[in-house]
Amino acid sequence: MMRALLGAVALAAAVGLAGPVAAQSRDETLADIRQELSVLYAEVQGLRRELSTTQGPPAGIGGGSLLDRVDAIESELRRLIGRTEELEHRIDRIVADATNRIGDLEFRLVELEGGDVSELGETTTLGSDSADGADGGEWREIPGLGLGSGGGGGAAVTGESGQTGPDLAATEQDDFDAARAALDAENYREAARRFDEFVETYTAGPLTTEAHFLRARAREELGETSQAARAYLDAYSTAPQGQRADEALFRLAGSLEALGQVEEACVMLGELALRFPGSDLLGRARERENALGCN
Repeated sequence: MMRALLGAVALAAAVGLAGPVAAQSRDETLADIRQELSVLYAEVQGLRRELSTTQGPPAGIGGGSLLDRVDAIESELRRLIGRTEELEHRIDRIVADATNRIGDLEFRLVELEGGDVSELGETTTLGSDSADGADGGEWREIPGLGLGSGGGGGAAVTGESGQTGPDLAATEQDDFDAARAALDAENYREAARRFDEFVETYTAGPLTTEAHFLRARAREELGETSQAARAYLDAYSTAPQGQRADEALFRLAGSLEALGQVEEACVMLGELALRFPGSDLLGRARERENALGCN
């Protein structure tokens, strides 16, 4: 009985001290980790109670040292649970703050375009997995701008490489190449039109984020600053960790500055420094912050 009990305690110690590297897969959420840690904690508590009711260990095995080991496991579990809760709360705060800031930018851009701000709904939480309300949110149209807040009339949030979407279709590549060719030829009106059509047709494709970014460049060249700002915001929000994310934030700040929204431009420059401390654009962002008198 005691040998089996010792084996169980040793197994619990190995699992508890191994940490998340051996016990969780990458796909598990913080809630899953907390649940597993809570279950393990309950099992250790049960072992502790069982140890306290035994008649005593066999000769040569110190009961006190075994209890100390269980105490150490309990302490480590408490630490892991506390750390997990701390990380969960921190992530929640970051997501809420980013979502609120994007919502505020959408409101201001609609005002600048003369759209109806009363038609704005609730901003979808940044990082949502789908656009069909699976997470309780729904991508909405921005009145007066004709584009969805998630990019191209209801696009799901997707990575720049489009892992969540289907494989790149030949027609999709052809349409993108045609729009890019117009941009390279400095035919900005045609490029803007083609990229607009592209993001409306391929709302969650592997090239959608890049299309938003290049659409913004075309609008910028045409002097359509507010529409460029809208497109840069779409490029960032569809892939907030993508290869273009830092440049999208930087150029969004420039568009907001040109529109007289200095405070919002400072916020975007601050976000760039916070989220991309290793960006090549950080030096230029600091220069713009100093020039604008950002706090």
